[in-house]
Order: sequence, then structure tokens, then C-alpha cells
Amino acid sequence: MKLKEILICLSLTPSCFAVLPLVINTWPFQDATSTAWSTLCSGGVALDAVEKGCAQCEKERCDESVGFGGSPDETGETTLDAMIMNGDTMEVGAVGGLRRIKNAIGVARAVMERTKHTFLVGESASVFAENMGFPAEDLTTNQSLSVFKKWLMENCQPNYRQSVSPDPSMSCGPYKPCAMIQQRRHQFIDIHAHDTIGMVVINQAGQVAAGTSTNGARHKVPGRVGDSPIAGAGAYADSAAGGAAATGDGDIMMRFLPSYLAVEQMRAGVDPSTACRIAITRIKKYYPSFFGAIICANTTGSYGAACNKLPGFSQFPFMVFNQKTNGPIKETVDCV
Repeated sequence: MKLKEILICLSLTPSCFAVLPLVINTWPFQDATSTAWSTLCSGGVALDAVEKGCAQCEKERCDESVGFGGSPDETGETTLDAMIMNGDTMEVGAVGGLRRIKNAIGVARAVMERTKHTFLVGESASVFAENMGFPAEDLTTNQSLSVFKKWLMENCQPNYRQSVSPDPSMSCGPYKPCAMIQQRRHQFIDIHAHDTIGMVVINQAGQVAAGTSTNGARHKVPGRVGDSPIAGAGAYADSAAGGAAATGDGDIMMRFLPSYLAVEQMRAGVDPSTACRIAITRIKKYYPSFFGAIICANTTGSYGAACNKLPGFSQFPFMVFNQKTNGPIKETVDCV
């Protein structure tokens, strides 16, 4: 490239520096990135790298929003959501509301490879996991119990219920929050209550895989499943086009299938950064104050990201590992 072209490239997006293989994931979860990369380097396929990378976050309880011991629901229980997608075959495995099993991404892959189904939920998903040999373990920790007790002491605020009559037989909800607290709830956005690790891996041959893992929204109504395990919402992969993964307010984001939209944009020739922005802008049109971000990568190894700008949240961090970075690096994108 000529000097002028290089300077122009530097002023644009990371898409200029396309190279394979590639690992990219939401948030600065460096160990997950490194684990995925080392899996590729040791001969693992893209699907292996996604599974091992997300599993690393589950073990480390990244930001307390992935894996066990985080985001207790209204009853104090932690449940897990995860999905994995093979961009070569378009196969998907997913679990929602998984109980007692720490390795949610592993169970999701078992659903994909050991059944003819795509998505298992709740207690039945946990029983399936146990049948597949995954150990049953307590997902509650002293920390998650502390978070739950503090929430109860604050009269269960913030919460996800609205326009519900009080029920004096229950210690917390269903009930109608007072106007002042409800207004405060909508004004305050805790980004760490919505974290998900979303990962896209593309190997040297251009095979694409994507996956997610999360413990969901903190203080959610029991039974709630967010966008993370929904194919096309939490993540999407197609080896003919690319992959994408999202993080944020899943109850809103799943309505727009942002990962699918971004991949379809890349299929049409749109660069990854623009594809991500299009997906975010589509949601923003209807929910201008939603919290969310997305990462995208096409089959050449070009990548990008986008996020919705909010007070106190103007940049979104994500991790990248390829041969040019020569290690896991944190990048940021300005929100729109």
C-alpha cells in the first residue's frame, strides 16, 4: 500500500487489516480470546475455539455476568444461557435457563451434536446435560447470595415487572413499583447487568463459528431467556458471509435479530463496521436509549464493531487476536 492509502486506512476501521485466522469477542475478556486462539493453534477447528474460549469465561465468571455465581433471578437462583453455531453446516445448539451445570456452552454443543434438536431449556436441559455426563454443581456463590439479599433489602429494585398488582403473600413481586423508583429504574443502566461473551472465530480456511454464554439479566423474572441463545440474535455464523455476536439488553435486541442482519449485510458486500452500525441503528430507531453492542467479521478476516451511545457509555471494548496483532489486544469503537 502507498503511504497515502495507509494513512487513510488508519483513519478508518480495523477492517483494513484483514487477516486469517481471527478470534474476536465482546468485552475485554482477554483469557477467553487467548484460549480460543491457542485452541486453533493446537489444531482445533473454529467450533472448538469458540467452545473453549467461551468456556474459559464461564470458569472465570467474566464480569460476574458469565457463568455460575452471578445475576441471580428473583428467587436468588443463577441460571445460564448459551449457544454455538457452525457456519459450515448452519447447525445450532442452544440452552436457556440451564440449572446446576456450569459448562453451558459445552451443553449447547452437545445439543447440536448429540440430538436432532436446536434449543433445550430449563430443568429439562439440565437433565439432558446430566445424561450427557456433565456434573451437577451448585451455581450459587456467597457473592450471588449477597447480591440477592441486597436487592431484597432495597424492596426488590430495580425489577423487570410493570403494571402488576401487589401480592402480600410474596416477599418480592409481583407488584407495581412506585412511580419514583420506576422512573429511576428506566434512567439507570447498569452495563454489567447485561454482559455476554459473544465470540466469532474464523480459521485459516475461512470456516466461521460463533457462540455466546451468559447468566442473563440480574434480578430477572424466573424463566426469562434473553437474546444470547437465540440464533440470529445473540450470534450468527455463515461461512459464506461471516459471523456476528451481540451483547446488551437482550429483551429488546432479540426482537431485531441484529447478528443475522449484520451477517446478511456482509453477504451483500457491506464492510463489517458498517454492517454492525446498520444492525445497531435498526434497533435505535425504535428504542433510542437501549444498551447494546455488536461485533462483526467477514470471511476475509476484516472485522468491526458498533454500539449505541448512552450517557456514561460512549465506547465499546472488544478483543481481537490474529497474526498481525500477535497477541490478544483490546480495541474500542465509538458508539453511534
